[in-house]
Amino acid sequence: MQLPGAVVTPADIDVVALSLLRPGPDTTACRVNKEALLDLRELAIRIGLPEGEVAARVTDARSWASVALEAASARGLKVIAARTPHYPSRLWEIADPPIVLWGRGDACLETRSVAIVGSRRSTPAGLVVARQLGGDLAAAGWTIVSGMALGVDGAAHEAALDAGGETVAVLGCGADVVYPFQHRALAARIAGCGRILSEFPPGSAPRPWHFPLRNRIISGLAQAVVVVEASEKSGSLITARLAMEQGRDVLAVPGSAASGRYRGSHALIRDGARLVETVDDILDELEGVSRGSRTARADKAIVVSELEEAMALGEPYSVDDLAAATGRSAADLLAELGALEVAGRIGRAGGGNFVRLDAAASVRGIGSSLWQRH
Repeated sequence: MQLPGAVVTPADIDVVALSLLRPGPDTTACRVNKEALLDLRELAIRIGLPEGEVAARVTDARSWASVALEAASARGLKVIAARTPHYPSRLWEIADPPIVLWGRGDACLETRSVAIVGSRRSTPAGLVVARQLGGDLAAAGWTIVSGMALGVDGAAHEAALDAGGETVAVLGCGADVVYPFQHRALAARIAGCGRILSEFPPGSAPRPWHFPLRNRIISGLAQAVVVVEASEKSGSLITARLAMEQGRDVLAVPGSAASGRYRGSHALIRDGARLVETVDDILDELEGVSRGSRTARADKAIVVSELEEAMALGEPYSVDDLAAATGRSAADLLAELGALEVAGRIGRAGGGNFVRLDAAASVRGIGSSLWQRH
C-alpha cells in the first residue's frame, strides 16, 4: 500500500476495513492468521454477528476504510499493511500484530531497536537516566522506541534526536493527533527524523484503553525494553509484561528503596530483569560487549567542581542541604550554583531545589531547559 498519492485498490480498502472491523487483539477468535489474513465476512461471523447483519457490517467497514484512507492521504500519513514488504518483520512475530499501521516519517523499522519506557511524572533523576540512556544508545546506532508520553518517554526521544539518532514513537491515538499537546514540537522533530506510528485510524482521539494496546507495539518493535522509574501500578509494567510474553529482553533501572517510584522496577529485577546502571549494561545484554560509551560521547574533558561532587546525579538538593554537606555559606553556594546553571550543569527542580545534570550536559546543550520542558 503506497499512500499518500497512490491509487487505492479494493484490496487496500479490504485490509483497512479488516483492521477497523476487528474488535481488538485481545479477542482470541479474531487474532491474525499468519498465513492469510481473515476474510471480512469470516471475521464478521467469528465476532458473533447475526447472519442477517454480516453483509451490512462488512459494507460499513469498507465505507469507513475508504474515509480513513482519504483522510490519511490528505494528512500526509503513510499506511503500512500486514504482509507487505514495508511491515516490520519483528512486529509480525508477536501473537497479535496490528493489521495496519498508520504513520508519519520515513525512519526504517528494521533497525536495531530498544524501547525505553517509564513514569509520566518522573523525578529529575529519572529524566537524567532516560536522557542519558536514550542518547548513548542512539549514539551507538540503536533506534529508540517509546510512547511520546510526558516524562521518561519524551526525555528518551529527545536524547536520541539530540544524539543524531533515530527514534520511533507509538501513539495511543491517531498518528495525526499530537498527544500530549505539550509535545507538539517533539512530534514534529520525530516525524522529520524518525517515525510516528499508530494502529488507530486518522483522527482517533486518545482513549484510556488505547494505551495498553499500543504498549504491545512498543515492545514488539524492540529487541529489548528498558524500564526507568516505574511504580507498582505503572503502565510501563504492562509493556514489560508484554515484552516478556513476546520473548524480548527486559531490563530495569533501580532507584531509592525509600521511594515508591521504583517499586515496579525493583519487582522486575527480582523477577529476573537485568539491572541497568549505564548503557554498557544494555549493550552487554544485547551484544555481549561493553562499548565504554561514556568516553565515546564526551567530546572534551569536563572538570567536575567540588560542589558537583557533593551532589548525586538527578537528586534534588536545597541550599541548606548543600551548606550542610560542604560547610560553605548560602551566598557562596548560590553564586556557584548560578554559574553552573548558566553552563548547563545544574538545573532547577522546583521548590527552590537544585539538581546536578549529566556531566556531559553542557556539551550536548541540554542545560536547565530539560527541567523546564518536562
